[in-house]
Amino acid sequence: MTDLSPLFDPKGVLVAGASTHPGKFGFVVLHNILSCGYRGKVFATNLEGESVLGVTTFRDAAELPDDSIDLVFVCTPAAANVELLRACAAKGAKAAFVTSAGYGETGEEGRQREQELAAVAAELGMILAGPNGQGVISTPSSLCAQIVAPYPPAGRIGIASQSGNFVSSFQNLARQSGVGVSRSVSVGNAAVLAVPDYFDYLAADPATSVTLAYVETVTDGRAFFERARATTARQPLVVLKGGTSDEGRHAAASHTGALASDEKVFAGMCRQAGITQAATVEEAYEAAATFATQPLPQGPNVVVITTAGGWGVVAADAIARTSLRLLPLPTDLRDEIDELLPPRWSRSNPVDLAGGETRDTIPLVIEKVASHPDVHAVLQLGIGIQSNEARMMRTGEYYPEHGLERIVGFHEAQDARYAHVAAEVSAATGKPILVATELAVSDPDNAGPAAVRDGGRVCYWSANRAVIALDHLWRYARFRRRISA
Repeated sequence: MTDLSPLFDPKGVLVAGASTHPGKFGFVVLHNILSCGYRGKVFATNLEGESVLGVTTFRDAAELPDDSIDLVFVCTPAAANVELLRACAAKGAKAAFVTSAGYGETGEEGRQREQELAAVAAELGMILAGPNGQGVISTPSSLCAQIVAPYPPAGRIGIASQSGNFVSSFQNLARQSGVGVSRSVSVGNAAVLAVPDYFDYLAADPATSVTLAYVETVTDGRAFFERARATTARQPLVVLKGGTSDEGRHAAASHTGALASDEKVFAGMCRQAGITQAATVEEAYEAAATFATQPLPQGPNVVVITTAGGWGVVAADAIARTSLRLLPLPTDLRDEIDELLPPRWSRSNPVDLAGGETRDTIPLVIEKVASHPDVHAVLQLGIGIQSNEARMMRTGEYYPEHGLERIVGFHEAQDARYAHVAAEVSAATGKPILVATELAVSDPDNAGPAAVRDGGRVCYWSANRAVIALDHLWRYARFRRRISA
């Protein structure tokens, strides 16, 4: 395994090609490094020796203090980069991230320049990421060395992507969901380090508990399989594959200069290697976020708790399309719930509360259901309904009179309580409890989904999306069980 700590945890960073123009990459990356609180030393080069964002620049990397940097972030033209790497290596740099374009994506001449750059990096013993990449993130080091936004919240998802745009997509979803990122890297043209080369590092990284990858092309199928298999033996690996159609393969060729692999072969490899393959960017991130925040189920049996019947019906349909099982409600569990709800409740799974909740009903039902030995996972639907009415009351013409202020506070406190109970019972029982409501996107400030998010878990936008994420958990749990046996 290549030690990638100089790339992700450098003691110092040089931005080569820093610019005073706020539209240039050399300005943006220096701004992002400084603005996000990187704790190491920051240097920059500029041909005119201008001060950029308060950083006094050097005209040449040879003027740097010895052993002051581990990482050089390269924004200079392709023609200058071979000599730049030599100068930086002489000053102690151990890694280079090359954002410069003009390499393999441009044709044969560019491929030759790329090969030369890779050969020089090998000669110097330098880690080479890119070229034509977007950047690298490392929240344990507060490092945001990338040419675009955003900087995600800290978390346990490690990202390696052939597309810089998908790094941004995943990081945007981290901000939206509140489930954060440990490390991320855009591999660009992958002159030396391709996506699977990051698997080993992320699987061994104490800050990372799940790896999320986007790939378009697999140049060495056997190596990809073996490295993925070694990763999934230690932690989940979620992969989003681009180039699955003829049109997508053509787009992939123009994007990275390489051909995408056969989708059926790739899907079969994923099944054998225990890879979680996702169909969309949202599914990929939610799967990774679920792995990062929920325990693995010990079996397929799911109980759905819902405050309205229709949501439960749709959830049951979604479960029927997966490897999960809608558990027939055990008699002893049904009898216990009978004591908490009026006779009109469903008396089956889904557990439709039928509007029979009182102050403590939902927390007690969640605890009893999750504690039953036959139940392996719980899906909770309907959180935020009370706060939705509270919002309407709060913004109406009668607030705060007529007792509305008190009932609004009660509704919002209850929804927050339901979210906290779900997380607490999940932790106590070691069973996944997934919470879903469309309010997670239509009204993210609603007390219910906001409390789920503040507790570090995903509030899924629908029962269907929660079921898909839970199915990924169960499939991976079965894989781990097989390899352990």
